[in-house]
Amino acid sequence: MSTLTVVIPALDDADMLRHALAALAGQTRPVDEVIVVDNGSTDATAEVARQGGARVLFQPRRGIMSASATGYDAATTDLIARIDADSRPPADWAERVVAEFEASPSIGVLTGPGAFYGPHAWANWLGEHLYIPAYFHIVGPWLGGPPIFGSNFVMRSSVWAQVSDLVHRDDPRIHDDLDLSLHLPPDVVVRYDESLRVGVSARPLESWRGIGRRLAWAYHTFAEHWPEASPWARRAVRRDWTAERAAGREQPSEPEGSGELSAR
Repeated sequence: MSTLTVVIPALDDADMLRHALAALAGQTRPVDEVIVVDNGSTDATAEVARQGGARVLFQPRRGIMSASATGYDAATTDLIARIDADSRPPADWAERVVAEFEASPSIGVLTGPGAFYGPHAWANWLGEHLYIPAYFHIVGPWLGGPPIFGSNFVMRSSVWAQVSDLVHRDDPRIHDDLDLSLHLPPDVVVRYDESLRVGVSARPLESWRGIGRRLAWAYHTFAEHWPEASPWARRAVRRDWTAERAAGREQPSEPEGSGELSAR
């Protein structure tokens, strides 16, 4: 059976982390390992992580990708998941993701949306009806397939091995979800399952500063990958890959590696 590690990058998020670890501890299918990467916290993040049964790693270099990559590198399981300290996976989340990978060997990455929570109904609505749809329905066509949502995704360890030396670990302004998505080889199938939801805090959407910072991260990430990240360049890569496959030089398991959409 497949094994699963959940990586959680955290920075001064002890209270939120406590709830995330409790949600993981209550899974119907136990998680094999939880790794919390402390990204330079000054609060009780590391202590809370240990009390919650997590393995604690330290990454002083600030940045979500830097912290996340540290956790991915340390994972020794077949599947590597990533959630945030404020994520709230439902009790059947681990069972579902493992089952999807075992039922579909062609999947390289599985991702789903967030269900936003918080004290401000307008921020929750903004996340649910604007932020998430815009991310998947605008960025998706640009990429040529579903993007990864960093608060709720799982990848095969073999996928991480392919991109671990390519991602921008040292840039704190990088949008880690996009960076990882942009570096995936064309034969890696990303499945987006709309029904695979986790609770996500709407805190970043409660101020213009928070919204602006995320937009700035996205702009910076595309700029750092330009012109390779342009839609026409990505289409050319997929076209060449498809031609090689048709000529019999590669034998991928999915057409064009462009990804999948699922509303299950």
